[in-house]
This record gives sequence, C-alpha cells and structure tokens, in this order.
Amino acid sequence: MVDRMARRIVSIVMLLSVAPLSYAQQAKKIAKAPITQTSATSGEEMFKAYCSPCHGLSGKGNGPAASSLKVPPPDLTTLEARNDGKFPGAFVSMVLRNGVGPKGESPAHGSADMPVWGPAFRAISGGSDAVMNLRITNLVRYLESIQAH
Repeated sequence: MVDRMARRIVSIVMLLSVAPLSYAQQAKKIAKAPITQTSATSGEEMFKAYCSPCHGLSGKGNGPAASSLKVPPPDLTTLEARNDGKFPGAFVSMVLRNGVGPKGESPAHGSADMPVWGPAFRAISGGSDAVMNLRITNLVRYLESIQAH
C-alpha cells in the first residue's frame, strides 16, 4: 500500500514538476517530466534539478520556464534582504514541504506553478521521512548560501 501511495505521489509530482529545460532556448510552454533522483546531501544539485527551471541557475527568478508561469518566480537570492536581514529558513522549509499560496501563505497543497516538494522528496527517498527532511534541510541551506549581501 505504501508503494502504491508513493507511485501515486510521484505521478502527481510528474504532472506538476517542471522538467529541466535547455537554457539555450526560452520555454514558451512548460514541459512536464518525472522527478529525477538527486543526492539528498547536495542542496546545490537539488536546486539545479528541481528549482532552476523556474528560478534560474542563479536563483534570481529568470529560469527558462519563468516566462510561462502565471506568477513570476521570486528572486531567491533576496529572501534574507526581504526579511529584515534574517534568512527565513523555517518559512522556506514550510514552502518546500507544503507549497505556497497566491498571497504567500503556505497551504496544504501547492499552486499550479510550484509543486509541493515534500511528498515528492519522500517518494524518491523510498518513503523515508528522515531522507525527505535531509533533502529539505540541505536545499534550505543551499538557498541560504546564495543570499545577496
């Protein structure tokens, strides 16, 4: 039953996730693809695989799929600056786990543009909450490391 649930979650994420797109061409339509396996210990690798199609390799919101989104992706390098000089790690973790709503609130499900990564990370981690948490922690740490100063 857990395996069936994991496959269902991966299928849902496949419908929601953005495939890594060629940076040589700007996307006019977002391509969907299954979530790929990355190292749970590398926040940078996860960012490049899962976040950069929309947020760009630099995190500034200029990825190849950004122009196809209803709401432009935020510049992730200014999270600290937009929060009085303090990186909002707990909020970023919550968004990765639960998604983000149209006004910045974190609902129990994601928007059409940003997938909810918690269930996807759990699914590609063999259903392990510990590995899912490791993935989220390392991705949050990577985002903190790219803050503009």
